[in-house]
Amino acid sequence: MGFLSPWFFTGVLALGVPVFVHLLRKHVTVPRPVSSLMFFERGIQSSTRHRRLRYLLLFILRSSLLFLIVLAFADPILQRSSGPDGRLLLLVLDNSFSMHVGSRFEDAKKEAFSIVSMKPAMQQGQVIALGSRLQILTEPTNDTKQLHAAIEAIKLEEGHANFGEFGHAIRSMMQAGEPVDLHLFSDMQRTAMPAAFVDMSLPEQVKLILHDVSKTTVLPNWTVESVDAPSELADPKDPKRSRAKAMIAGFNTPAAEKTVSLLSNGKIIASTKVKLEANGRAMAEFAPLDIGYGFNRCEVRIIESDAFSQDNDSLFVIHRSDPQRVLFVHQDGDSRSPLYFGSALGAATGDAFVVQSVNEKGATDLNPEKYAFVVLSDTSNLPSLFEHSLEQYVSNGGNVFVSLSTGARQHSHIPLWGGSVAAIRSYVGNETPLKIGKLDFTHPALEQAQPKSGDDGWNDVRILYAAVVNPVQARVIAALTDGTPLLLDKRIANGHVLLLTSGLENLSNDLPLHPIFVAFVDRIARYLSGDEQRSGARIVDSFLRLRSESSGKGETGSVEVIDPEGERPLSLKEAQSAQNIRLEKLGFYQIRYASGRSAVVGVNPDRRESDLQPMPKDVQDLWAGNSRTSPLSNSKSIQRDMKNRSSTLWWYVILLALVVALAEFFLASDYMAVQREET
Repeated sequence: MGFLSPWFFTGVLALGVPVFVHLLRKHVTVPRPVSSLMFFERGIQSSTRHRRLRYLLLFILRSSLLFLIVLAFADPILQRSSGPDGRLLLLVLDNSFSMHVGSRFEDAKKEAFSIVSMKPAMQQGQVIALGSRLQILTEPTNDTKQLHAAIEAIKLEEGHANFGEFGHAIRSMMQAGEPVDLHLFSDMQRTAMPAAFVDMSLPEQVKLILHDVSKTTVLPNWTVESVDAPSELADPKDPKRSRAKAMIAGFNTPAAEKTVSLLSNGKIIASTKVKLEANGRAMAEFAPLDIGYGFNRCEVRIIESDAFSQDNDSLFVIHRSDPQRVLFVHQDGDSRSPLYFGSALGAATGDAFVVQSVNEKGATDLNPEKYAFVVLSDTSNLPSLFEHSLEQYVSNGGNVFVSLSTGARQHSHIPLWGGSVAAIRSYVGNETPLKIGKLDFTHPALEQAQPKSGDDGWNDVRILYAAVVNPVQARVIAALTDGTPLLLDKRIANGHVLLLTSGLENLSNDLPLHPIFVAFVDRIARYLSGDEQRSGARIVDSFLRLRSESSGKGETGSVEVIDPEGERPLSLKEAQSAQNIRLEKLGFYQIRYASGRSAVVGVNPDRRESDLQPMPKDVQDLWAGNSRTSPLSNSKSIQRDMKNRSSTLWWYVILLALVVALAEFFLASDYMAVQREET
């Protein structure tokens, strides 16, 4: 409470006026005619009675009226604390996987509750959760209860936080230039930093206050960093394929010995001990794999617990089944293409597939329906009966891989494609053979064959010969630097035909001589057989394709998904149309596709969350934009940053004075109307 013009309070002296009016009245006597005074006794008239306050209510009203007028001229003001004018209080809570450690998440919530409690009543706030993606939980509001409820509702997730994506999201949200006080409650994990620090930058109007709930304490942690195991296994006794290798890693750890176990369907089937150096890695290997037919839910687990026990295991699925048969039809005299393809398929999948190689004439009486998929290598003269069987096979949902080589010079007809070779392009005479210029790594045939930096990949493949085909109604997956399509995918009825406009031998290109060829054949086999995603392991927040490329867009079949908690994350409508599903929980997902096939996949956390090292203090200060003020002092200075907002009360005083004046008028009318005789 305060006053803008306190000197006007000298007007309080005017309160003596009502006193004067009520006390200092003259004693007025009215003469009366009397015949004789002899019978009257002499007396003394007291003036005390005339000096007593009469009509007390009227006196109080008159005094109050004068006081209120004086108070209005003094201009009283009401001062109340408020946040910086127009500044939004933005509360961001990190709920990523690493926040499971100890009481980090609970500490973050407590600090957030404290900030909300200190928030001025009129200041607006907003709550956001930061995990693998930014989740806006409330709109800007000054309702403290709503902000408390939003903070309380935040649950821990298993995703990986990325401060680069966080910065990008905040920049997008704050384009209007609204001033913001952003409080980030996080363990400030170093692995959450992007490659470029500039990606973390925030708009100028955003004041960042960091609340490091890790307390800069680096806890030792061991984890199962990766597991290398076959997703498909036909023979558990195969010494080359029937083995699982697990990499055990330590972060900020001393030298130790750890017991590592392999579990299948909840039972320990093997155990081993590994010795790790300080902050080191060690390999734990299990062979052979004693598993049964069907989907085996496997797990590699570190038995001893540590500060972060939630990342002490790694889940994966091995599907055991009998080998699938693949029909490989080649031109007479061609021994190279079946040799290269069969060797690459065996190296990639082991005994999951068995290749039956025949020449064109030997395919006359074969039934394609008995094979997982069919490969046609430069077949220019297929028997008409077999070609008709292939058409029925594709129409019923079967898939065929066709490659064109030098034989396309004599016969331009392309089996099953519905077109012919338009031209032949030979690059043998070029000083520099043509290379691949376009690759679509989103297609399942190349999805996991993307070369890494420094690897011998697609950029090193030389093309000596390619056929020119019409790409209408086909998806171009790969093309040469001159624009000639190299790999195409075309849907025909219920099946697919994958076309390679060069050969599978080392005469028309040198692809079979590169390591990438093994991965390419592996993906081709998985895609064409429909087993590209039936087992194995995924990372949390990755997407699983529910409708494969071999299913039509107009397919109306329902997909059933059961998450690790036994719930169905898809609604009935989504089960009819969803193309993908986001794997948001750790554990095993069960999927039944519209085609009737089943799949089980294990979902694991991003192992970057296992490194609990926080960002260096100077980096945090640089990000916050104030290297001299700690996050703790920033938190404590919130109340000092509050501004006092003044509200004048003179208008309310005037209204009250008007009410008092009206009351005084009606009460005094009776008092002032007639001067009555005093007795």
